[in-house]
Amino acid sequence: MEHNAFLKTKLIPILAFIISMVLLTVPLGLNQFQTILPIFIVIVASVLEFGKSGFKFLGFKSKRFNVFNLLILAPMVALGLFLLYFYILIPVITHFTKQPLDFSHFEALKGNGEILLSMLLLIWTSVAFGEEMIFRGYFMNQFVKFFGESRWSIIGNILFFGVLFGWVHSYQGLTGQIITGLVGMLLAIIFYFRKYDLWFNIAVHGFFDTIALVVLYNGWL
Repeated sequence: MEHNAFLKTKLIPILAFIISMVLLTVPLGLNQFQTILPIFIVIVASVLEFGKSGFKFLGFKSKRFNVFNLLILAPMVALGLFLLYFYILIPVITHFTKQPLDFSHFEALKGNGEILLSMLLLIWTSVAFGEEMIFRGYFMNQFVKFFGESRWSIIGNILFFGVLFGWVHSYQGLTGQIITGLVGMLLAIIFYFRKYDLWFNIAVHGFFDTIALVVLYNGWL
Protein backbone atom coordinates (compact mmCIF):
# COMPACT_ATOMS: atom_id res chain seq x y z
CA MET A 1 0.00 0.00 0.00
CA GLU A 2 2.81 2.42 0.88
CA HIS A 3 4.51 1.64 -2.44
CA ASN A 4 1.30 2.37 -4.38
CA ALA A 5 0.74 5.58 -2.42
CA PHE A 6 4.29 6.78 -3.17
CA LEU A 7 3.82 5.96 -6.86
CA LYS A 8 0.51 7.80 -7.13
CA THR A 9 1.18 10.84 -4.96
CA LYS A 10 4.92 11.44 -5.46
CA LEU A 11 6.47 9.66 -8.44
CA ILE A 12 3.69 10.22 -11.00
CA PRO A 13 3.47 14.00 -10.35
CA ILE A 14 7.26 14.40 -10.52
CA LEU A 15 7.47 12.44 -13.77
CA ALA A 16 4.51 14.37 -15.21
CA PHE A 17 6.26 17.64 -14.36
CA ILE A 18 9.60 16.60 -15.89
CA ILE A 19 8.10 15.15 -19.08
CA SER A 20 5.80 18.15 -19.56
CA MET A 21 8.63 20.64 -19.17
CA VAL A 22 10.82 18.71 -21.61
CA LEU A 23 8.00 18.72 -24.17
CA LEU A 24 7.38 22.44 -23.64
CA THR A 25 11.00 23.58 -23.83
CA VAL A 26 13.05 21.15 -25.94
CA PRO A 27 12.66 21.52 -29.74
CA LEU A 28 11.59 17.99 -30.64
CA GLY A 29 9.95 18.84 -33.96
CA LEU A 30 6.52 17.69 -32.80
CA ASN A 31 4.77 20.91 -33.90
CA GLN A 32 1.32 21.27 -32.27
CA PHE A 33 1.71 17.93 -30.50
CA GLN A 34 4.45 19.52 -28.40
CA THR A 35 1.68 21.54 -26.68
CA ILE A 36 -1.04 18.89 -26.83
CA LEU A 37 1.00 16.06 -25.26
CA PRO A 38 1.66 17.87 -21.95
CA ILE A 39 -2.09 18.51 -21.67
CA PHE A 40 -2.75 14.82 -22.11
CA ILE A 41 0.01 13.96 -19.60
CA VAL A 42 -1.33 16.14 -16.77
CA ILE A 43 -4.89 14.90 -17.33
CA VAL A 44 -3.77 11.26 -17.19
CA ALA A 45 -1.54 11.94 -14.16
CA SER A 46 -4.43 13.64 -12.33
CA VAL A 47 -6.85 10.82 -13.07
CA LEU A 48 -4.29 8.17 -12.03
CA GLU A 49 -3.76 9.96 -8.72
CA PHE A 50 -7.28 11.15 -7.90
CA GLY A 51 -9.57 8.99 -10.03
CA LYS A 52 -12.90 10.64 -10.81
CA SER A 53 -11.83 13.70 -8.81
CA GLY A 54 -8.86 14.32 -11.12
CA PHE A 55 -10.56 17.13 -13.03
CA LYS A 56 -11.78 18.71 -9.81
CA PHE A 57 -8.18 18.68 -8.53
CA LEU A 58 -7.13 20.65 -11.63
CA GLY A 59 -9.70 23.32 -10.80
CA PHE A 60 -12.64 22.47 -13.06
CA LYS A 61 -15.37 23.46 -10.63
CA SER A 62 -18.89 23.37 -12.05
CA LYS A 63 -20.24 25.79 -9.41
CA ARG A 64 -17.94 28.55 -10.71
CA PHE A 65 -18.85 27.93 -14.36
CA ASN A 66 -21.34 30.73 -15.09
CA VAL A 67 -21.97 33.56 -17.55
CA PHE A 68 -20.99 36.38 -15.20
CA ASN A 69 -17.60 34.89 -14.29
CA LEU A 70 -16.62 33.77 -17.79
CA LEU A 71 -18.18 36.35 -20.12
CA ILE A 72 -18.29 39.53 -18.01
CA LEU A 73 -15.74 39.41 -15.17
CA ALA A 74 -13.02 37.46 -17.00
CA PRO A 75 -12.91 39.80 -20.06
CA MET A 76 -12.70 42.81 -17.71
CA VAL A 77 -9.79 41.25 -15.81
CA ALA A 78 -8.13 40.29 -19.11
CA LEU A 79 -8.45 43.86 -20.42
CA GLY A 80 -6.96 45.27 -17.22
CA LEU A 81 -4.12 42.75 -17.42
CA PHE A 82 -3.44 43.63 -21.05
CA LEU A 83 -3.39 47.38 -20.33
CA LEU A 84 -0.82 46.70 -17.60
CA TYR A 85 1.15 44.56 -20.06
CA PHE A 86 1.00 47.09 -22.90
CA TYR A 87 1.47 50.38 -21.08
CA ILE A 88 3.65 49.41 -18.11
CA LEU A 89 5.39 46.04 -18.42
CA ILE A 90 6.56 46.38 -22.04
CA PRO A 91 8.06 49.90 -21.76
CA VAL A 92 9.57 49.33 -18.30
CA ILE A 93 11.17 45.93 -19.01
CA THR A 94 12.32 47.03 -22.47
CA HIS A 95 13.98 50.06 -20.86
CA PHE A 96 16.04 47.82 -18.58
CA THR A 97 16.88 45.02 -21.04
CA LYS A 98 17.50 47.36 -24.00
CA GLN A 99 16.00 44.63 -26.17
CA PRO A 100 12.64 44.88 -27.98
CA LEU A 101 10.03 42.16 -27.75
CA ASP A 102 10.59 39.53 -30.42
CA PHE A 103 7.25 39.08 -32.18
CA SER A 104 8.75 37.72 -35.40
CA HIS A 105 6.88 34.48 -34.61
CA PHE A 106 3.66 36.42 -35.36
CA GLU A 107 4.87 38.43 -38.37
CA ALA A 108 2.53 36.64 -40.80
CA LEU A 109 -0.45 37.61 -38.63
CA LYS A 110 -0.35 41.32 -39.52
CA GLY A 111 -3.33 42.16 -41.72
CA ASN A 112 -4.09 38.49 -42.43
CA GLY A 113 -7.65 37.66 -41.39
CA GLU A 114 -7.36 33.94 -42.12
CA ILE A 115 -4.31 33.54 -39.89
CA LEU A 116 -6.01 35.63 -37.19
CA LEU A 117 -9.03 33.28 -37.16
CA SER A 118 -6.87 30.15 -37.13
CA MET A 119 -4.73 31.52 -34.29
CA LEU A 120 -7.81 32.51 -32.30
CA LEU A 121 -9.07 28.94 -32.67
CA LEU A 122 -5.68 27.63 -31.55
CA ILE A 123 -5.61 30.04 -28.59
CA TRP A 124 -8.98 28.94 -27.26
CA THR A 125 -8.64 25.20 -27.92
CA SER A 126 -5.08 24.54 -26.81
CA VAL A 127 -2.98 27.51 -25.69
CA ALA A 128 -5.16 29.22 -23.06
CA PHE A 129 -6.81 25.93 -22.09
CA GLY A 130 -3.57 23.94 -22.11
CA GLU A 131 -1.21 26.43 -20.47
CA GLU A 132 -3.65 27.16 -17.66
CA MET A 133 -4.32 23.47 -17.07
CA ILE A 134 -0.61 22.66 -17.01
CA PHE A 135 0.88 25.62 -15.12
CA ARG A 136 -1.94 26.70 -12.84
CA GLY A 137 -4.22 23.66 -12.66
CA TYR A 138 -1.60 20.94 -12.31
CA PHE A 139 1.77 22.46 -11.38
CA MET A 140 0.43 24.98 -8.85
CA ASN A 141 -1.96 22.52 -7.22
CA GLN A 142 0.76 19.87 -6.97
CA PHE A 143 3.09 22.44 -5.37
CA VAL A 144 0.39 23.17 -2.78
CA LYS A 145 -0.06 19.44 -2.20
CA PHE A 146 3.69 18.96 -1.64
CA PHE A 147 4.51 22.14 0.29
CA GLY A 148 1.24 23.41 1.76
CA GLU A 149 -0.40 26.83 1.65
CA SER A 150 1.78 28.88 3.97
CA ARG A 151 2.58 32.43 2.90
CA TRP A 152 6.11 31.51 1.81
CA SER A 153 4.92 28.40 0.00
CA ILE A 154 2.42 30.40 -2.04
CA ILE A 155 5.05 33.06 -2.83
CA GLY A 156 7.50 30.35 -3.91
CA ASN A 157 4.77 28.67 -5.95
CA ILE A 158 3.94 31.88 -7.82
CA LEU A 159 7.57 32.88 -8.42
CA PHE A 160 8.85 29.44 -9.45
CA PHE A 161 6.18 28.66 -12.00
CA GLY A 162 6.17 32.26 -13.23
CA VAL A 163 9.85 31.86 -14.14
CA LEU A 164 9.13 28.55 -15.87
CA PHE A 165 6.18 30.10 -17.71
CA GLY A 166 8.49 32.84 -19.02
CA TRP A 167 11.11 30.26 -20.01
CA VAL A 168 8.55 28.37 -22.11
CA HIS A 169 8.04 31.60 -24.09
CA SER A 170 11.74 32.06 -24.90
CA TYR A 171 10.86 32.57 -28.58
CA GLN A 172 9.87 36.14 -27.60
CA GLY A 173 13.46 36.96 -26.61
CA LEU A 174 14.78 38.00 -23.19
CA THR A 175 12.32 40.87 -22.80
CA GLY A 176 9.42 38.64 -23.78
CA GLN A 177 10.51 35.93 -21.34
CA ILE A 178 10.62 38.38 -18.43
CA ILE A 179 7.30 40.01 -19.30
CA THR A 180 5.55 36.69 -19.92
CA GLY A 181 6.97 35.38 -16.64
CA LEU A 182 5.47 38.39 -14.84
CA VAL A 183 2.13 37.86 -16.59
CA GLY A 184 2.30 34.20 -15.54
CA MET A 185 2.80 35.31 -11.93
CA LEU A 186 -0.22 37.60 -12.17
CA LEU A 187 -2.30 34.74 -13.59
CA ALA A 188 -1.08 32.59 -10.70
CA ILE A 189 -2.16 35.26 -8.21
CA ILE A 190 -5.59 35.38 -9.85
CA PHE A 191 -5.79 31.58 -9.65
CA TYR A 192 -4.91 31.66 -5.95
CA PHE A 193 -7.36 34.43 -4.99
CA ARG A 194 -10.10 32.82 -7.06
CA LYS A 195 -9.69 29.66 -4.94
CA TYR A 196 -8.11 27.65 -7.78
CA ASP A 197 -10.94 28.23 -10.25
CA LEU A 198 -9.39 26.99 -13.50
CA TRP A 199 -12.35 27.92 -15.70
CA PHE A 200 -11.88 31.57 -14.77
CA ASN A 201 -8.16 31.51 -15.49
CA ILE A 202 -8.71 29.86 -18.87
CA ALA A 203 -11.20 32.60 -19.76
CA VAL A 204 -8.88 35.41 -18.61
CA HIS A 205 -5.93 33.90 -20.50
CA GLY A 206 -8.04 33.36 -23.62
CA PHE A 207 -9.41 36.93 -23.67
CA PHE A 208 -5.94 38.35 -22.94
CA ASP A 209 -4.44 36.47 -25.89
CA THR A 210 -7.42 37.44 -28.07
CA ILE A 211 -6.77 41.13 -27.38
CA ALA A 212 -3.04 40.61 -28.03
CA LEU A 213 -3.71 38.90 -31.38
CA VAL A 214 -6.05 41.69 -32.52
CA VAL A 215 -3.39 44.26 -31.56
CA LEU A 216 -0.73 42.31 -33.49
CA TYR A 217 -3.09 41.89 -36.46
CA ASN A 218 -3.49 45.66 -36.67
CA GLY A 219 0.25 46.27 -36.30
CA TRP A 220 -0.11 48.18 -33.02
CA LEU A 221 2.51 46.05 -31.27
